[in-house]
Amino acid sequence: MGVDILDDMMQNDILAALPEDEMAFLRPHLELVHLPFDKELYEYGEKLSHVYFPTTAVVALLYVLADGDITEISVTGHEGLLGISALMGERALGTAMVQCAGDAYKLKTSVLKEANARGGKLQQILMRYTQALFAQMAQNSVCGRHYSVDQQLSRWLLDRLDRLHTNELKVTQEMIANMLGVRRETVTEAAGKLQHEGLIQYKRGNITMLDREGLEAHAGECYRVSKLEFDQILCTSM
Repeated sequence: MGVDILDDMMQNDILAALPEDEMAFLRPHLELVHLPFDKELYEYGEKLSHVYFPTTAVVALLYVLADGDITEISVTGHEGLLGISALMGERALGTAMVQCAGDAYKLKTSVLKEANARGGKLQQILMRYTQALFAQMAQNSVCGRHYSVDQQLSRWLLDRLDRLHTNELKVTQEMIANMLGVRRETVTEAAGKLQHEGLIQYKRGNITMLDREGLEAHAGECYRVSKLEFDQILCTSM
């Protein structure tokens, strides 16, 4: 396997943290795939045959109601793993939809289960990751109930920009409105407020973050709690 492919694997934080003996077990089974924008990886309740370790893609886990309305459950990028519920019940906790096109490593669920059963660092990291993921889900619920739309938007933007390592995000009002569960006009008003405060620059189809510290402060606990959980995953698994 070439050096370039090995370097690409290291773009996923979980894979990068594994010792060589554990990577040696996984490496032959990891398949690099491109995930195009808006691709559905699996549906809620579907049996998970594969999991994904994103490197440059960002994928949201959604709950789709019978009337078509959407609620975002969580978001995953280079820091994590899609399909971790396969270790517990084999069924998908939500519908996984690609929000930012990019690459990921695809792995059979059976291989992940075998690797996890062997113990070692992978098992430790996946336990910590599951805790952080549940914290993110809980925080999504709290934020949707107790925070203003502009605070929710601040957190939503930061969650994606953190995983893209950029200050720019191509996104439509309709997409943001669907993810936050509000009307497009409400998104326009919230984005306008953030722009007026000098936190972002908002043009049709493109948002540029101008003041990260200010945006984080505006999002407040809505953003800070779940980020802290993810930041601690690898630190506490050393």
